[in-house]
Amino acid sequence: MGWAALVMFLFVLGFAVLIMAASMIRIVREYERLVVFRFGRCIGTKGPGLVWLIPFADKPVKVDLREQFMEVPHQICITKDNAPIGVDFLIYWKVVNPELSVLKVGQFAQASVGIATTTLRAVIGDIDLDHVLAQREHINHVLRVKLDEVTERWGVKVTAVEIREIQPPREVQDAMNRQMAAERTRRAMVTEADGQREAAIKVAEGEKESAILRAEGEKQAAILQAEGQRAALALQAEGFAVALRQIWETASQVDANTMTLQYFETLKRLGESPSTKFIFPMEFTGMLESFIKGREVQEGPQPPDAVS
Repeated sequence: MGWAALVMFLFVLGFAVLIMAASMIRIVREYERLVVFRFGRCIGTKGPGLVWLIPFADKPVKVDLREQFMEVPHQICITKDNAPIGVDFLIYWKVVNPELSVLKVGQFAQASVGIATTTLRAVIGDIDLDHVLAQREHINHVLRVKLDEVTERWGVKVTAVEIREIQPPREVQDAMNRQMAAERTRRAMVTEADGQREAAIKVAEGEKESAILRAEGEKQAAILQAEGQRAALALQAEGFAVALRQIWETASQVDANTMTLQYFETLKRLGESPSTKFIFPMEFTGMLESFIKGREVQEGPQPPDAVS
């Protein structure tokens, strides 16, 4: 019995030592911290790694330093123009001071939800419905700043606030749908009108360019035609000049008798005509005398009877 009691005592002692060792040694992860209370008084933060505690004297509280998020349930808020809307959003936060997060607040999540809902109602109550639907980023920023001002004393940093959904009343949704349909119709009409205007401008520009090209072609054709006529007249005048020059050269080589004979031939043709009046130039008598003198020179002196 003695040995059995001794073995039992050793077993109980070893078990007690293991329990005490387990309570004395804690392994703290990198993203965790232990806020240690010794006999009820906070002695600071320990971790990460291996942490030694005094059994029955030290009481640790584990704090997670990772960024967390919590979902704020659907809230009914009244806008500045007395329109009820439903809003739900998410809050992202993380602990920056483990001691304050343990000492200054009991249940951080519930406290944050309460502050978030009251802050949301205050923010939405200062904004009209149209601005609520159009200024989500502004509302997110205001909520984050106001929440951060409150949670800063708890050692918690609010990193972001994101509104997930805004549900306006059914009547407002119907009015918005009609407004969007009217806006799309207006944009379609404006786009069609712009297209027609641009098409008309293009057609007018095309007609203008066509008229300019047509006028330019007619101008070039007229210029070419005028140049052709001028060249033709120049050639015709040059031909007349050459002909006159040749006539002049030929006439200068003809003697007076030949010219007199030409006059006689002309008089002969005049005599054959039915006209009763004849017009002789004043030079005719002179030409006749020169012709007679020329004949006398060629045939020699004639007897008086022959001359008469």
